[in-house]
Amino acid sequence: MDQFPFDPLTALSADDFAASQRNGSRDSLMLAAQFRVAGRPDEQVRVRNLSQGGLMAEYTQPIERGSPVEVEVRGVGWVSGRIAWATDGRVGIAFDTPIDPLLARKPVGGGTQTPTFVKPIFTRR
Repeated sequence: MDQFPFDPLTALSADDFAASQRNGSRDSLMLAAQFRVAGRPDEQVRVRNLSQGGLMAEYTQPIERGSPVEVEVRGVGWVSGRIAWATDGRVGIAFDTPIDPLLARKPVGGGTQTPTFVKPIFTRR
């Protein structure tokens, strides 16, 4: 594949083909996160999958590959990284340092009882 700038079977660039062959495990989820790009106000994005090395999020603004960004992931905190790819309203972010993606799955509340709005309502007949 080194002699071709893209894989002729999949029409992917060499970089995109390499990214598609990653072996790292990704956790599919739907998670809101704060997203920060230098020179722009913070925005909320939806994280679609998360791994130790990065994430994929919905982001509709144009952004250049390699741009430095920060993302606040629930349970993890602010994580710095760079845009690895951007297409069709989604971006891939490669983190500067690995994270533990399971921290984003931990429950937020620490209560000892179920809140009343979650309890089922039973009526007598």
